[in-house]
Order: sequence, then C-alpha cells, then structure tokens
Amino acid sequence: FRGDTAADTMSAILTKEPPDLSATNRDIHPGLDRIVRHCLEKNPEERFHSAHDLAFDLEALSGVSAPAVTTAVATRARRRSLVGPLAIVAGVASALAVGFLLGRQTGGTPPPSFHQLTFRRGEILSARFAPDGQTILYSAAWEGKPAEVFQNRRERPESRPFGLVGVDVLGISRSGEIAVSLDRHTSGPFMRSGMLAQMGVSGGGAPREILDDVQWADWGPDNKSLAIVREVQGKMRLEFPIRNKLYESAGWISHPRVSPKGDLVAFIDHPAIGDDGGTVVTVDRAGKTRTISEFFATNQGLAWSAAGDEVLFTAAPFGFNRGVYAATLSGRQRLLSRVTGNLTLQDVSHDGLLLLSHDVLRAGAMAGVAGDAKERDLSWLDWSGINDVSADGKTILMTESGEGGGQGYSVYGRSVAGSPAVRLGEGNGQAFSPDGKWALAVVRTASDPQLVLLPVGAGEPRLLSKENVRVRAAAFLPDGERIVFGASEPGRGERIYVRSVAGGPIRPISPEGYRGQFDSVSSDGRLIMARGPDGKTYLYPIGGGEPSAVPGLGPLDVATSWGDDGKLIVYSRAQLPLPVYLLDVRTGEKQLWKTLMPGDASGVRTISPVLTTPDRRTYVYTYARVLSDLYLVDGLK
Repeated sequence: FRGDTAADTMSAILTKEPPDLSATNRDIHPGLDRIVRHCLEKNPEERFHSAHDLAFDLEALSGVSAPAVTTAVATRARRRSLVGPLAIVAGVASALAVGFLLGRQTGGTPPPSFHQLTFRRGEILSARFAPDGQTILYSAAWEGKPAEVFQNRRERPESRPFGLVGVDVLGISRSGEIAVSLDRHTSGPFMRSGMLAQMGVSGGGAPREILDDVQWADWGPDNKSLAIVREVQGKMRLEFPIRNKLYESAGWISHPRVSPKGDLVAFIDHPAIGDDGGTVVTVDRAGKTRTISEFFATNQGLAWSAAGDEVLFTAAPFGFNRGVYAATLSGRQRLLSRVTGNLTLQDVSHDGLLLLSHDVLRAGAMAGVAGDAKERDLSWLDWSGINDVSADGKTILMTESGEGGGQGYSVYGRSVAGSPAVRLGEGNGQAFSPDGKWALAVVRTASDPQLVLLPVGAGEPRLLSKENVRVRAAAFLPDGERIVFGASEPGRGERIYVRSVAGGPIRPISPEGYRGQFDSVSSDGRLIMARGPDGKTYLYPIGGGEPSAVPGLGPLDVATSWGDDGKLIVYSRAQLPLPVYLLDVRTGEKQLWKTLMPGDASGVRTISPVLTTPDRRTYVYTYARVLSDLYLVDGLK
C-alpha cells in the first residue's frame, strides 16, 4: 500500500485492493494468498474473527495439526515450511494494526452499545448477573417506595418483582446462591449495612441469616466462602473468609470483589469517612496489598474483567461524573468510556458484558422558618450540603462537593432569605465561629486533610498548624478560642482532640475508637456526643473524665443541635420520611418534633444533617437524591 506520502499510504490502506502476492512471489501457495486477502478485507466483519481462526487456517494450509507433530524432525520441517507464510502474516498484522487505528479514527470500529433495562423513577442500589449470564437481579427503590429486588432478562426490558422488599443484592455465586442484605439501611455517608443472609437464585423460602451489620459481601469461587466488609471496634475491616481479617482501615472500604481464582480480593479504599474519594487496591490471602489505580475524587463500582486479568471500576478525578476505567494487576490504568453524567459499575458477565447504572445525583438544602407556610429551597449548585446555621437563623454554611464545587470542593455562605451564595474558599465546611466572623473548613479532604479558617467577610484564610493526624470533622467550642475535632494517626483509629485556634499542640481527650458527632457540642462547651468503639452513643466530657451512656439512643441514631431547652435533635438514618425527635439526655425521653421529606420523594436516599437554631425557630436539612437507569453495555474494551 506504500504511497508517495504518509497520507497516500493511509488512503491506500483504506480504499485500494492489495496487489496479487504472485506478483512478488510466483511460488506463493494459493491457499496462503486467500488467507492474506482474508486478513486484508476492508470490512472488519469479513476478516478472521480471532487469531485462533487464523491459526486454524494456517495449520490446515501446512497439512499438519499441533497434536500430529510428534518428532523433532517433523517439528523442524513444519517450522521451515511456515517461515515464509508466518513472515508474510507478520507483515499483514502490522498493516492490520495501522488499519485498526485508522478505523478507530474514522469510525470503522463500532462504538459500544448501551441497552437500557429500567425505566422507572428512583435509585438502583445494586445489580448482578445470575450464573446463566442472561438473568439479572437488581435492587431498586422506585417512586419513593422501599428498596425491592427485581428480576430481568437481557433480551427484554420488562422487570418483575423477585419477592424481597427492603433487601439489597450483594453477590451471586457460580452455583446460584445469592448473598443479600436484609433490612438494608444507611449507616453513614455513602455507607449502608444490614443483616447478611443467603438464598437460592430460584427464589422461594426465607433467606438464611448469617451475620448482622455487614456493609458489603461477595462470593469466592468455591461457592461457599464470602468476603465481607464490616465495622469492628471503630475500624472498617475486610474479611475473607468471614472472621479472617485481610485489611483494616480508619477510613472506609467498599465494593469488595473476589478474583475468579480466589487468590485476590479487589476493593476500593476510601481514606476519609464521609468522602467517596479513593484508590483501587488488591489484597492476597496473606494480607499483602497493592494499590493499582491513582487516587480519584469519587470512586464507586468495581468488578473483575471476564478474563480475570484486570479490575474494572468507575471513577472521576474530580466532581462525581464517573467514567469506566480498567487497571491491570501491575497497576497500568486506562480509560474505557466516559459519557455525559455519572456511571456506576455493577457487574461484568462471563462473556464480557457490563451492567452499569447511569445516575443523576443531587443534594438539596432546605430551610424551615417559623411563620413560613412552606420550606425554603436554598440549594445552590449540584451537591449542596449544609454544615451549620448561625445562631440567629439568618445564614447557613454549606459545601458544594459535586461537579460545581471543583476538585477541592467549595465552601459557601448563604442567607436564609435566599440571596445568592458567596464562595468563602476551598474545602469542606464545618462550622461558623461563635462571633460569625470565620468559617471552619477541612482542605485537601481525602489526600492530606487539614483545618483552615475562612473569613466570612474581608480577610485572608488561616491555615492551622499541621499535626501528624488526618482530620475528619471539627467544630468550635462556645468560647471561640478552641476547636474540638475528630482525627486519626497513621494506622490508628479515630479519636477526639482539642486544639487552640491561636496555635500550640493538639490534645487527645478520648481513647482510640471514639467518633465525635460535632454538630452536638453542648451550649456550655462541656460535652459532646460521641459513638464509642462498642457502637453505643456517649456524652463525652471535653474537659476530661469518663463518658456516660445516653439513654434512648440506638446505634443508627444521630444527635445534633443542643437547644435552649436543654434537649438535642435526634433522628435515625434508617428511616424515610424522617421523624425528628427532641431528646432529654437525662431521662432518654423522646418527643416527636417534625417529620421531614421533600415534596418529590423519588430517589431520595438520605436526609442528614438536620440542624436547628438554639431557639428552634429555624431548622435546616440536606437531602440526597439519586435517579438511576440500568444499562447493559456491550463492546466496551
């Protein structure tokens, strides 16, 4: 195909027929001429479909097959007889490589196909292929109803109920056993947990319970052992099989998947609680880990490739419009697809088809003011999360952590009256100072979290001194001179610290394993609510002393906003619509205060936090909404 210029050569490859091979070699075998012409067909569908087919024709041409060559003489003769043909095929392969690249540039290689499987309004929680590769089981919460498991077939878009409500599908074994999560509920930002159970893919009968408070699970290739993720003594733990610890983190772990050989578990390691940024990691049966991807601002959804030689995952370097990536076990990473919007990888079939959910994510900020007939919508960009409300109820502090917030997130102040939001700086907002002049924030949330003071008015940001800890969340004490915060040392669990705004060393006030709820500092600055390593909620004395258990609180309850009435706002992440109570911490008595739910309940995943002013005349809350469609994707390589 050689031409006078590179452009002429490319044009000839695409448009001209090759010359007869006999023009350069009169002794060429007619069968080899046919094979080469078959390799050089302009239409890809008319070429060999695989190297295996090509090798078969070459063996047929040589007159021998691999098993028939039983002597060294025959082997050498075959090698000599194929030297010419293989040299020509090597040249053809080079030409095909150029043609393939040109075909991609000119649209010759068809793009992947996306076949939509679901059409209702709500959130896809999980989806898995059954062992036959044709049946799909998925869990979804449609039109504001509780999550339910549905069954689908690849060849048709209709779904039918599987008969399980309030259940999430975690994994399906090769033998047809389903690992499910019963009473699945939100246990923290981005995290859900429930009772791990198993049942047959054919349905019928009640699931058999295995272990409570499990967040993730996947089957090993032996169809018996399970890899799970659960919280143990304040740390997140990956176990495979159950109770055999492979990895532990002070952050959180998601999407564990066992390799087809059973020798590795791939998962996503998120270093910061409340943030879904992270890296893809593999761990072997001896606990040896290897990070095989770069750090992504959002990283959710993972599965092994059909061949088992790569880990596929969905992630984005900033924002949360995730694309599909692949990483080899040695850490070579490549982008497979990126589309408008956000993708979450659910599963990969044995023949290489992908199950992807296309998710529209939004977080809204709402405010209720005494005397108003309806709530005010204070949402600003795409993921508006409220962090604090001023004591007079006039201003909210919020963080935009989605596409609009940028790579390091953005902190905003906004009037409850609805005037435009004012960007205060980069970071994840935490709280207003008591005098309202500063906003406390965490910058570099996932990579190297550090506290910063952002001026609400004129002024320059003040980066607080860096200590050897990873900060998760923080709040001002009422004197305005000290900050209480939750952080962890490298390789250790979280604990509660206090530091001076002016500087100086940080001081731990709790043992390892206590996770403070920093929206719940008492008005006198003496107490803070904290979850202990035993999962119970305590009132922790900031000045020193022993914590005391709080009656009337369950492990999923969240306490915020100490009021002038001496009571706390309390609600459970596990309930929607969300009942909000006033809690008397002395007696444990709870009184229903309000029930919260946006007018459009479709896809609403969580409502949290709920914050009030001390006089309870103003309340604010954040809700997260996910609207999903499930797709079957072919041709993504």
